[in-house]
Amino acid sequence: MAWQGMRLDRALALWQPDSSRSHLQQLVEEGALQIDGEPCLQASRKLRLGQRLLLAWRAPDAMLAFVAEPMELPIVHEDVHLLVIDKPAGLVVHPAAGNWRGTLMNGLLAHHAGAVQLPRAGIVHRLDKDTSGLMVVAKTQVAYDLLVAQLAAREVRREYLALVKGAWGEPRCVDAPVGRDPRQRVRMAVVGEARGGKPAQTDIEALAQTARACLLHCSLRTGRTHQIRVHCAHAGHPLYGDTLYGGPPLSGLQRQALHAARLTLRHPQDGRTVQWVSPPHEDFHQAAAALGLDLSWP
Repeated sequence: MAWQGMRLDRALALWQPDSSRSHLQQLVEEGALQIDGEPCLQASRKLRLGQRLLLAWRAPDAMLAFVAEPMELPIVHEDVHLLVIDKPAGLVVHPAAGNWRGTLMNGLLAHHAGAVQLPRAGIVHRLDKDTSGLMVVAKTQVAYDLLVAQLAAREVRREYLALVKGAWGEPRCVDAPVGRDPRQRVRMAVVGEARGGKPAQTDIEALAQTARACLLHCSLRTGRTHQIRVHCAHAGHPLYGDTLYGGPPLSGLQRQALHAARLTLRHPQDGRTVQWVSPPHEDFHQAAAALGLDLSWP
């Protein structure tokens, strides 16, 4: 009697309290539910006394995401405490909507047994899907905590190379808070702290430039989402290939021209300073050559 006249999705939420209503609604819309032997595709349908419900249960994609998937990881350094990845463009770091499998996290879960015990399989910072270059990953909880603390204290030096539109001019620090773009939620933007922006600083200098384009060296003081991309676009110099932030296209370049080229930190085992360098990947070299820029770095 309790479900008499109740909406189907509400009844399912009572029946499956560990599932979100949105997931249950999705199952209904996919035809996973039958009422009295007939498919029902309307989550808003009202139930009647005596009806028999049959649900073909499927776990949410998010629950299926954290599984080990063997893959060839581009490892440039590994010891018992950490590993350093030279991430290719196109590799997603964390599972999320649209990319629940085939991510770096899935690969790390398959790479070593301890990853399953660590937050985000030991990933302490991320790169955008289409940004290439160096990332550090912890292999123990102690290393994870120490590396996160270094990042919070701004003791990890992360240096990037970027190809941007126009000539940059003199070296300077772009100090502008970054937050979710209120007009387009898939983007970040320079927004005031009163509107959700968080402090963000990027040290930027030109390594080579013409009137048309510039090779920038960018060093992060903070690590906000899309920080370099947002700061360069805000300064009037969007990255080549970065269509999300107004960057111009460039033949042969299928992603934003951003590469994490150098990573410096204190090793969590003994505190010694360690550094890794990743030469820009082939598509970045070709883009620089097309723009007439010398890519002799470091």
